[in-house]
Amino acid sequence: MSSIVTGAAPPRPAMGRFERYLSLWVGLCIVAGIGLGHLLPGLFARVAAAEVARVNLIVAVLIWLMIVPMLLKIDFGALGSVRQHWKGVGVTLFINWAVKPFSMAALGALFIGWLFAPLLPAGEGSSYIAGLILLAAAPCTAMVFVWSNLCDGEPTYTLSQVALNDVIMVFLFAPLVGLLLGVASVTVPWDTLLISVVLYIIVPVVVAQVVRRVVLAQGGEIALDRLLGRLGPVSLVSLLATLVLLFGFQGGAIVAQPLVIGLLAVPILIQVYLNAGLAYWLSRRFGVAWCVAAPAALIGASNFFELAVAAAISLFGLNSGAALATVVGVLVEVPVMLSVVAIVKRSQGWYERGMPADI
Repeated sequence: MSSIVTGAAPPRPAMGRFERYLSLWVGLCIVAGIGLGHLLPGLFARVAAAEVARVNLIVAVLIWLMIVPMLLKIDFGALGSVRQHWKGVGVTLFINWAVKPFSMAALGALFIGWLFAPLLPAGEGSSYIAGLILLAAAPCTAMVFVWSNLCDGEPTYTLSQVALNDVIMVFLFAPLVGLLLGVASVTVPWDTLLISVVLYIIVPVVVAQVVRRVVLAQGGEIALDRLLGRLGPVSLVSLLATLVLLFGFQGGAIVAQPLVIGLLAVPILIQVYLNAGLAYWLSRRFGVAWCVAAPAALIGASNFFELAVAAAISLFGLNSGAALATVVGVLVEVPVMLSVVAIVKRSQGWYERGMPADI
């Protein structure tokens, strides 16, 4: 996750050891968090109390250390390349912002609010649905470069699409989340939601771009690559520490009803395959080249789980069902996205046979 992403010649990042075994690390965090929460309840109580204006200071620092290194990779100069692949960009924007958040809200209501309701803790259904909505409200920023590389995707398209999504996210995340939470009958603390957008989207984007410009001006891409290499472990440790905190607070509920995690994974898995499949089919229908359609399907299905975790903690608290639901997204991220990579690669022949003759 330490590769630089620039507008001129975006590199092809490989999947590192951490990303490959992300589900394993999350599983270890579940065990560690539950154990520490049981052994050190006083420590976790003090962590929960470290709040200012409903923002947990410790978690805020961890989220910043997690997100800023990812945003350092984004070159907003790539926005100039958007028109080069306008069909693929259009399909992905439609899926990311007009389909995915709403399909997740519908799936959450169907499975969590109705079908699985008797199997879930009483009174937690709305909180779980809120977490699912937060998970789907913004597309992934960092890992999609890895997925695009694994399926031999067009790097310029991937870079320009991610840069455009990040710009849109600044303006749409809060109203989209507010709308869907309201439809799901979840009380929306608008002041906290707006604070979360400022703290976890706007400020990190600004900080990352300022640092990026300064480093590039002083030492070029080599210096930026070196900085990202140093920050990579910091970002990963921050993610794991955040997960340990979450599971420390959620340990009692998980031990009491371990089936909850599996039930929450069902709508997440369905929405990933649904949106990836729809993006892939639409790309084929509109004559988008396969090297663009493949990453379009992956970006269309991706979730910015780091932002979702941060927003869930800010809005509903560390021990909320919403926070737990977002963490389930982290748990299934790598295996499910790798399966989508495999599907689009194996279907390349089928895809290209159905391409319109005039492209």
